[in-house]
Amino acid sequence: MVNYPNWLMFARTPETENDFPRIIIYINIRLASLCFSLCKDIINHKDILLVSFFNNNDVFWLMNVYSDSFHMALKYLKDTKAYIHNLLIMTSDFNIQDSLWDPSFPHYSSISDDLLIIVDSFNLELSFPTNPVLTRYSDNVNDLNSVIDLMFLCSGSSKLNNHSIHPDW
Repeated sequence: MVNYPNWLMFARTPETENDFPRIIIYINIRLASLCFSLCKDIINHKDILLVSFFNNNDVFWLMNVYSDSFHMALKYLKDTKAYIHNLLIMTSDFNIQDSLWDPSFPHYSSISDDLLIIVDSFNLELSFPTNPVLTRYSDNVNDLNSVIDLMFLCSGSSKLNNHSIHPDW
C-alpha cells in the first residue's frame, strides 16, 4: 500500500493471513474536516470498504468494492441486506462484462442482475463517464478489452454525475 502525503488512506487490516484486503480508498486531506471513518462494524469484508463522513450534521457514505471472478463481494452485499442511508457513491472493479455499460460487448450477464438489485437497494444509479473509455485492457489477444470499472451515484445526484476517466497509460 502506498501512502501519499496529501491523501488519507483507508484500508482494512487483515484479520488472518488469507484475509489481505484488495482495495483502498484515498481521500484528499483538504476534506479531512469531514471526519472520515472506516466502518467495519456495518460491512466487514476484505473486498468492500465502507467509509462514513459528516457534513452539516448528516452522515454520508462512500463504498469501494472489488468483485473477484466468483463475485464474492456482490454475494456478501446481496446476503447482508445492510441498509445504508445516504450512500453517495459505490465504485470499483466489478469484473462484469455487460452490454448495459459496454456497448462494444454484445452480451448480457446474469450476474448484472445481482449488481443492479444491490445498487437499487442503496438508491444508486449507474454513472456514465463524459468520455466513455475502456477500463480493462487484456494481455491476451483472444480477449476483448472491456468496461468493468463502474461508478454508481446517489439517485438524482445530477451535480455529481459528471465524471471522466483518465487512463493510466
